[in-house]
Amino acid sequence: MFRQLDYKCQWYGRELVKIDRFYPSSKRCNHCGFVVEELPLDVRSWDCPSCETTGIDRNINAGKNILAAGLAVIVCGADVRPDNHSVKGQLRKTRTSRKKQKPRS
Repeated sequence: MFRQLDYKCQWYGRELVKIDRFYPSSKRCNHCGFVVEELPLDVRSWDCPSCETTGIDRNINAGKNILAAGLAVIVCGADVRPDNHSVKGQLRKTRTSRKKQKPRS
């Protein structure tokens, strides 16, 4: 599916950044980052309960979030992709275990 996109990106000197298919791009407010727990597909616009932005269009909101996620990967070099993908930058939730450090003596 991404073979043609990858080809076109190479042709025009662009970089293809793929984000995780389960990234909540339409459920995340592009103004404050709040994520709505449930957003059925029949709801085309919604209001953010956190920053009180009204009339957020689902598709436009998703587009802005996907663009921001891709730019964050390119600019910051975020390593947020699963190990099994060769395309740079895959946004996803990461699990990091934080081990307590021993105090220096």
